[in-house]
Amino acid sequence: VIFIDAIHVKIRDGAVANRPIYVALAVTVEGRRDILGLWAGDGGEGAKHWMHILTEIKNRGVNDVLMLVCDGLKGLPDAVETVWPRTTVQTCVVHLLRTSFRYAARQDWDKIAKLLKPVYTAATEEAALERFAEFADAWGKKYPAIVRLWENAWEDFTPFLRFDTEIRRIVCTTNAIESVNARIRRAVKARGHFPNEQAALKCVYMAIMSLDPTGKGQARWTMRWKTALNAFDITFDGRLSAARQ
Repeated sequence: VIFIDAIHVKIRDGAVANRPIYVALAVTVEGRRDILGLWAGDGGEGAKHWMHILTEIKNRGVNDVLMLVCDGLKGLPDAVETVWPRTTVQTCVVHLLRTSFRYAARQDWDKIAKLLKPVYTAATEEAALERFAEFADAWGKKYPAIVRLWENAWEDFTPFLRFDTEIRRIVCTTNAIESVNARIRRAVKARGHFPNEQAALKCVYMAIMSLDPTGKGQARWTMRWKTALNAFDITFDGRLSAARQ
């Protein structure tokens, strides 16, 4: 399973501008957490850019990926289909919810979250559509941008509804890359802005290297993922077991 997310940093390139640094985190067949790489972007990355990155990852030995979780990155699903045709691309539900809140007034967040929860906890896609229609009726006039956001993301959101509870919990309630991002954000915030792209990448790299100096965090992580990995193996027809051989 691969999670791809972006951390935005301020880089002084003539003028100070926000630039994304993409972090790819993988959970291996043994349940270990590995950082596959860091790549700086300009925010306008397309399929060609992602094709280059995913091909690089594959050439390093990642021959099969069960699921790739991302935040609606443009061009990424097309690149995934080319590099790993059997991989399920899943929009991160946590990010989808957070983006929804950006379009709403703070006092409405709890009400919106309450009505969206039946959508992503529905037993089937049909049930999710019914719950989403109820949400659209209730909030569509006040916040049409939220309705449009979910409609545009629906195709990459719905694979989530086919999975059992353990896999849903990993994709939805546990943002696997969030603890990594929190450490990176602290390091980036302490620096303010960077003179160039290489300085920003070095700062992010050093933050990642300091994540788990004793190895105890890795052991806890592996234990937490055992149940989910069994669920993945059943759902994906033994591809996980085959990769261990």
